[in-house]
Amino acid sequence: MSEPLVTLDDIRQAAGRIRPLARVTPLLTVDDGGRPVALKCENLQRSGAFKIRGAANMLRQLRPDQRERGVITFSSGNHGIAMSLAAQLIGCPAIVVMPTTAPAVKVDIARTLGAKIIFEGTTTIERKARAEAEAEARGLTLMPPFDHPWIIAGQGTIGLEILEQAPGVAAVYVPVSGGGLLSGVATAIKSLAPHVRVIGVEPACTPRMTRSLMAGHPITVPAAAGVADGLLAVRPGDITFAQIQAYVDEMVTVEDDAIIDAVRGVFDRARLVAEPSGAAAVAAALGRGEASWSRDGASAAAGVEGPIVALISGGNVETAAFCRYITQATAS
Repeated sequence: MSEPLVTLDDIRQAAGRIRPLARVTPLLTVDDGGRPVALKCENLQRSGAFKIRGAANMLRQLRPDQRERGVITFSSGNHGIAMSLAAQLIGCPAIVVMPTTAPAVKVDIARTLGAKIIFEGTTTIERKARAEAEAEARGLTLMPPFDHPWIIAGQGTIGLEILEQAPGVAAVYVPVSGGGLLSGVATAIKSLAPHVRVIGVEPACTPRMTRSLMAGHPITVPAAAGVADGLLAVRPGDITFAQIQAYVDEMVTVEDDAIIDAVRGVFDRARLVAEPSGAAAVAAALGRGEASWSRDGASAAAGVEGPIVALISGGNVETAAFCRYITQATAS
């Protein structure tokens, strides 16, 4: 296993760098009639999701000539929105390559923020290839959605905030797709509080991180449709995988019905809007997931004693879809 490329010092520096562009989001505790769960509300972040942290950290480190030429990224939505917002605030042209299946609400937000949109395929691999080709042809700087040290360090600032807001936390549940969020948060938390258990959560339909950890290297899983559109990457990043392999304690998978129930539960108990991708960690924290990998060979998440935190990663969801989730979900 190679040494992780992102350090606690990188994350601390990122926290200062992003302060003008990103919010310190609140930690709110809810009780579903059983164990209280503290919600780290990145759905209340600027741009509606955690992604502004990584985007701001990377954009603020580009040279002036790079900003003048512009940036491009590939994204299912939230990273594209975040990059569009950060670019607008800094005064930098932006292009986002989105899947043909991207939710209209995310496309519209990115356009409103001034970004140009290119549609390409349905998988991260297809979007990445198109973005790389456009960056080469137009002289743009490519801003990866997750697999870059500056992006990871920006997302890791959430871990610093969790430890400040919940100093007695015992376990933190974090959603994972390509791995930028989980790798950054895990690096921050385990570097400062090794006793805290960090648990990654991914949809059962695309268990790319679980299978990669079991294999010992990044692997690609078949593309699949799922309610959590922001968690459907088919392969983890190389850098994110190394960080996760070094720091994450356990992986849990959740089914779509559990995710939808968590969307409704967050709204019912906290009056918060969470998109399905953002509610996946809540579903797992409430015991609706299935342990799929752990560092010590056996699931310990259910037996953790002490406060637990679930990270709501975003709240960019179409109104009609959200209404369906909160009125038609069936609790089990």
